[in-house]
Amino acid sequence: MLVFFTYAVVILFVVILFKTAVVIPEQQSFVVERLGKYTKTLNAGLHFLFPFIDMIAYRQNLKEEAIDVDPQLCITSDNVQVQVDGVLYIQVLDPVKASYGIDNYRFAVSQLAKTTMRSEIGKLVLDKTFCGREAINDNIVRALDEASVNWGVKVTRYEIRDISPNAAILEAMESQMRAERVKRADILSSEGKKEALINVSLGEKQDAINRSMGEKQRRINLAEGNAKSIEITSRASAEGLRMISQALSVPGGKTAMAIRLAEGYMARFRDVLEKCDVSIYPEELSQIAAVSEIIKNAGVTK
Repeated sequence: MLVFFTYAVVILFVVILFKTAVVIPEQQSFVVERLGKYTKTLNAGLHFLFPFIDMIAYRQNLKEEAIDVDPQLCITSDNVQVQVDGVLYIQVLDPVKASYGIDNYRFAVSQLAKTTMRSEIGKLVLDKTFCGREAINDNIVRALDEASVNWGVKVTRYEIRDISPNAAILEAMESQMRAERVKRADILSSEGKKEALINVSLGEKQDAINRSMGEKQRRINLAEGNAKSIEITSRASAEGLRMISQALSVPGGKTAMAIRLAEGYMARFRDVLEKCDVSIYPEELSQIAAVSEIIKNAGVTK
């Protein structure tokens, strides 16, 4: 009987010890109730409770959690149905509010994320939903933060995982992309032809400029040559006239000039007679004898 009582005392002591000592792991928090009323929150470490009076009502994980948001149909502002799913990241900041503020904060946050995502997708056209993921994520996080304050939960971020239009929309998008590629190819081809025509016209313009500059230089050179020739000829003529004037001023100069003119006259007259079939002698031929006489006299003088 004494042995049985001893065993009973030992078992009672062990039970009381387990009910009294509580070891809480890191990044966890326990909410303690005393006779059904919240008493305190226990963080990581060793703690002692009043046996059979205090009890652990809730165990909250303080680590950041990832919650899958199930795929759902959303309608864009241009009336296109797309299936969207995502991942939600949350973290418990206040274990008391997370325990007593709402029955299941994980379910509540995921449902709120779905409704907010449908609302954000409905504000955009289909093309903007693909390139505006960051803006959609930021708007969803902002809306969830405002609603989850009373739940003791912090929504750290939200990521859209996939946006899937239906088959008809995908086919239409592929057709549009093919048309865009053809359009870009046509634009590039036309730009190339335009550049080629511009280059050809610039080349022709430069060629015309070069030709005109060459023609201008040629004419300048020709004019300068003609001017130089005229200058040299005029200088030669002036020199010849000067020499003639000097020759006329010496004794016998005028007589020599007359003889020279007569010789030229006779030579030209002989050429005319040789080329004509009918000879008509002018009246001035009567002066030939006088000219001959002058020539003879000049010879005698010499």
